[in-house]
Amino acid sequence: MDQNRNNPNQNDPKGKRPKANIWITLIITVAIILIISFVYNAFVDSQYTETTYSEFMDTWQNGQLHEVELHYDRVYYLTKEEAAKPAGQQKACFTGLPNGDILALAEKLDAENIKVNQAIVEDNSGIIMILYYVFGFAMIFFVMSRLSKRMSGDGMMGGLGKSKAKVYMEKQTGVTFKDVAGQDEAKESLQEIIDFLHNPQKYTEIGAKLPKGALLVGSPGTGKTLLAKAVAGEAGVPFFSMSGSDFEEMFVGLGASRVRDLFQQAAKVAPCIVFIDEIDAVGHTRDARFSTNDQTLNQLLGEIDGFDSSKGIVILAATNRPEILDKALLRPGRFDRRITVDRPNLQGRLDTLKVHTRKIKLAEDVDLQKIAQATAGAVGADLANLVNEAALRAVRQGRKLVTQEDLLVSFETVIAGAEKKNTVLTDTEKRMVAYHEVGHALISALEKHAAPVTKITIVPHTEGALGYTLYLPEEEKFLSTKDELLAKLRSLLGGRAAESMVFGTVTTGASNDIQQATGLARNMVALYGMSDELGLMATATVRSQYLEGEAHLDCSQETAAKVDAVVQKLLDEAYAAAKQLLTENRSLLDEISEYLLLKETITGDDLMRFVNAEKNPPAEEITEEVSEE
Repeated sequence: MDQNRNNPNQNDPKGKRPKANIWITLIITVAIILIISFVYNAFVDSQYTETTYSEFMDTWQNGQLHEVELHYDRVYYLTKEEAAKPAGQQKACFTGLPNGDILALAEKLDAENIKVNQAIVEDNSGIIMILYYVFGFAMIFFVMSRLSKRMSGDGMMGGLGKSKAKVYMEKQTGVTFKDVAGQDEAKESLQEIIDFLHNPQKYTEIGAKLPKGALLVGSPGTGKTLLAKAVAGEAGVPFFSMSGSDFEEMFVGLGASRVRDLFQQAAKVAPCIVFIDEIDAVGHTRDARFSTNDQTLNQLLGEIDGFDSSKGIVILAATNRPEILDKALLRPGRFDRRITVDRPNLQGRLDTLKVHTRKIKLAEDVDLQKIAQATAGAVGADLANLVNEAALRAVRQGRKLVTQEDLLVSFETVIAGAEKKNTVLTDTEKRMVAYHEVGHALISALEKHAAPVTKITIVPHTEGALGYTLYLPEEEKFLSTKDELLAKLRSLLGGRAAESMVFGTVTTGASNDIQQATGLARNMVALYGMSDELGLMATATVRSQYLEGEAHLDCSQETAAKVDAVVQKLLDEAYAAAKQLLTENRSLLDEISEYLLLKETITGDDLMRFVNAEKNPPAEEITEEVSEE
């Protein structure tokens, strides 16, 4: 798409720079020439000591002259005392030469064996001097004019305060609501703004005013910028796009200048949409310490208050840290609406996958419903990357169609990385990894409230996993019960329990499992109120919920120590329960682990055939197959 950057001379119909700028450049050039000449002459003169002609004659008569150079109006001479010094420390003298016979003076000096030089005077020396100044003037003038043209449309340094916004004219964003899927609620909230830009009289007749701004809030990759472009594409109006960090510079006041310039440009082409991405870079909460960022924010607040919304200027801003924004920025009359761009649900992920696969050649076996079901929690950017990775895999394998396997492998690659084909584990390590992964999977299969297993592998991957167990929920859930969380705790600790029970030792392979289990147990106690000891008291708060979303304790040291004790108790109970469950099913654990060692990768169906051996005869055939091999 074409991006039309602002022309610094857009106010001049002929595109010519103002005459005032040329005169300023001319004056500066002359000043530079004079300064250079003055500095050069001062430097040259500092190399010599000016004396009187009498002092020159006294030096000559005393036999102290070492070398003389005659010019048409002066005499340069070096005494024997100075000549005895190193070349870098010698300093010559000069004096004026009275009108007389220079040739006779040279003959007298030569007769006394004094070295005499006569400066050669070129006939065109005056012309050369003129050319020297003209050439120097032209070069400096050219450099200054180019610098002025690049940096400014309104003066020598005015360009630093110009807005860096990218401008997309009507329908040039190339994005409409058809390109945005999984965000139906956000699109519905923005539809009214589009209708106002199309039919402003319908609202002004009743006295309604267009909301001045809307703040798009959501996790990274959910499509906030894409949604803003789609609004401009649907409305068919110019779209100014700028990042919050573009307002900041090392020079004080330039941020405020760029804010002013941005709104001046928007007012000229209204109706239009101004989009400020990552507005938290310039709009974070002010404090007692004044900074240049505060000046920029003050200017932004003033500009939002100053423009008339009836002209059709709409401000859209995006952030994933709304909690740090200044309260003055969020009040009604500035950003009137706050639109949450959340992670898509199952149907939203399916629609997003359909959008990203429109130009991808898919095989007949592709089932996007299953991919959407497997990618719970993924955002639009994740799904776009998944589809692209699947297409690249198909090309690498010499196929012209993307298969279901390509999509599933790409999904697993995002989770655990690519397979490490050159990593060779010892037999003991492979056996430990197999029992560890089967420990996870078997507990999930035996637990009533656990998510079903879809794949178990002991093939090392680039993300550091020597193996992993992949779960695929049967349905999308938005709430988790205490029983489900406890089942997940037992499943997370099942790998460590299997290691300890079978090998009588533990390994470093459970480090990530322990971290996840500890985090889950802490959330159960501090956030969800699922402990008898602390009851319904919340001892932690979630900060930056759209980023890492980590919980931070917000309680006294005594209460924090009690939280730690309750978390430890939950983990110990979950570990004991997992170990007991595996002990009761030790033969099943051994059979599945041996089968996994043989195959290296098995599916959830293979796992369940062992678990349901009494009800499903084919499980016996699998056991016999393992024994024979």
